[in-house]
Amino acid sequence: MNVREAVATFRGHREPRFRLIEHRRWWFVLSGAAIALSLVGLLLLRLNLSIDFEGGSQLTYANTTGVTADTVREVLESDPWNLHGSEVQILGGNQISVRAPSLTTLSDTERTELIDTLARQAGVSPDDVSRTDVGPTWGSQISRKALQGLIVVLVAIALYIALWSKEWKMAAAALVALAHDVIITAGVYALTGREVTPATVIAILTIMGFSLYDTVVIFDKIKENTESPVLLAKDTYAGVVNTSLNQVFMRSVNTSLVVVFPIASLLLFGGDTLKDFAFAMLIGVMTGAYSSIFVAAPIFTVLKEREPKYAQLRARAGREASRRLRPVPDRPAIEEGVAAAAVPSSVGAAAATRGTARAGQVSRPRSRRKPPSKRKRR
Repeated sequence: MNVREAVATFRGHREPRFRLIEHRRWWFVLSGAAIALSLVGLLLLRLNLSIDFEGGSQLTYANTTGVTADTVREVLESDPWNLHGSEVQILGGNQISVRAPSLTTLSDTERTELIDTLARQAGVSPDDVSRTDVGPTWGSQISRKALQGLIVVLVAIALYIALWSKEWKMAAAALVALAHDVIITAGVYALTGREVTPATVIAILTIMGFSLYDTVVIFDKIKENTESPVLLAKDTYAGVVNTSLNQVFMRSVNTSLVVVFPIASLLLFGGDTLKDFAFAMLIGVMTGAYSSIFVAAPIFTVLKEREPKYAQLRARAGREASRRLRPVPDRPAIEEGVAAAAVPSSVGAAAATRGTARAGQVSRPRSRRKPPSKRKRR
């Protein structure tokens, strides 16, 4: 494909001819590797859940003296506070973020002394230290509600696609694609160590809606083409699905790009809360656009081609292809053999015909008359 054809394909003036279904094993291997890597990150590195999910206390304040994270951690773990397991981060070189077990377990005096010590260490006023407390009950309730919302969304999506398409195989393929998107997005968070906040959960639910939209558009085109007897008479079910994917390929890509651009601007220029939301959205939109074409449609094709009707159609196409590829003997050799066999018989037949004609001829006496002489001119 040259540059002109690529531009025409991007604009929708030319339909691409990618062999997407034929190479479905490549996409399955790629997705399997991404899911395996994500699961490794989730199991070994774990998600960095925010205080909203785990509970505890978070302190945020400016760092004007250049104190290090280890120095702050030593203060938290010393007597009389003994806040072991606290996480200290230096954000941007001039901001300190502390996540510690709930400070409500300390007395009012101990809590005040701790904040005064940390503020004096960073060279700021105790009033400039921002403190947020979340109890363990509230954090567990947030986690449980998020999980319940995810399950409800998956069930509703499955029922919707099954009722719309009257095909459970489409619903199964769509759910696999959604699980693919959620696992990879969560795995990226685990591998990068980014904090999972309530905004991240909202972004993941939004991602699922976008991925479902793209999948339904592709399935609608597949349903329209596979219900045509004319197309199925010319090609296999997988071939018709591949044609459908090529017809909507650039639409899906352009729709995803339109969504990615504003998300990227939020990720680059937004605040901390917007960046958390934008990062999850960016990963989810890209994986959703990929899974709709390279995961949902191939899985649906594999399930559909197991039906006897389409299995017979595929077997018939295979027989026709093998018949077209069967080796043909050399044509000049065939012609030489036919000529060698035909020449003696034709020669003999011609000779016999001439002999018969001669035998059947009756000899006529030659005329003794002389030809008239030419008159002489006087």
